[in-house]
Amino acid sequence: MGRKKKNIKIDNSGLKKLRVCMATGFVLLMLLVIRIGYLQFIEGAELKEAATKKQLSSKTIAANRGTIYDSTGKALAISAEVDTVSINPSQVEYSNGEQVNKEVLAHAFSDIFELDYEETLEKINTAKKSFVIASKVENDKITALEDWMENNKVKSGISVTDDIKRYYPYNNLASNLIGFTGAENTGRMGLEYSLDDILSRNTWKNFNCNRFY
Repeated sequence: MGRKKKNIKIDNSGLKKLRVCMATGFVLLMLLVIRIGYLQFIEGAELKEAATKKQLSSKTIAANRGTIYDSTGKALAISAEVDTVSINPSQVEYSNGEQVNKEVLAHAFSDIFELDYEETLEKINTAKKSFVIASKVENDKITALEDWMENNKVKSGISVTDDIKRYYPYNNLASNLIGFTGAENTGRMGLEYSLDDILSRNTWKNFNCNRFY
């Protein structure tokens, strides 16, 4: 009697799964290539411009002027770090992307920075781009602004930049001699004006009314 032939069954399920995985991977790869091509050639210029605007900005930072002392070493004119707050009303948004109501903005800024509500609301309503809402702001008000933003989940459209404010501890004492500075932190009168080059370069931090060294 001859031997019976055995029927050997080959399990192709693994091969089928491999083919499915390869086909799926190929489709995903093609979709990725199409997406990259779309971003690069269709939206490339627009995305590049948007990225540049976010990464690059031009701003003028006020120089920290030198201190003016009297002959006994008392400071008559000093500079301190403050901040300038700017907003772009159309870009002030909550964390969910919803735009903040302009009346809400006007109330917040008028309360925090002690501004007139109606004037603030008018500026916000008419502004077409970013503008300064408060300048020479001290740290306590910046803290109040940050607390308001955090509590209300406001995440964009408000910027704070470094600035310098000139203080005169003795107010009007010898004001005709000491002088004062303008909005751009440059000397306008008195020693502030006549020694503006020295003070603005901050070369001599210890300037004395009788002598400097």
